[in-house]
Amino acid sequence: MPTVHFTDAEGTVRDVEGNAGDSVMETAVRNGVPGIVAECGGSLSCATCHVFVREDCASQLPAMEDMEDEMLYGTAVDREDNSRLSCQLRLTDELELFVTTPETQV
Repeated sequence: MPTVHFTDAEGTVRDVEGNAGDSVMETAVRNGVPGIVAECGGSLSCATCHVFVREDCASQLPAMEDMEDEMLYGTAVDREDNSRLSCQLRLTDELELFVTTPETQV
């Protein structure tokens, strides 16, 4: 079962088991993880599900597409090299993913 380890800006960690095929954003919202606003519900139009992916996890994820890359320029906290929109990250059966939520999303 996929697991996502969410760390907030203050260092609090929440370990959440998800369902393969769901997005990291959906998993966060369904489990009440703070720090993921997801105003658009995953339609790639708001950038309020911004996360920082731990460097050693990046190879487990699909490559970023152009639209996600463009949307990351509109995040409330400046993007970094490991920034992704969690609505674009799909869980797979054995995925163990570590992400950090930014200080704010809006």
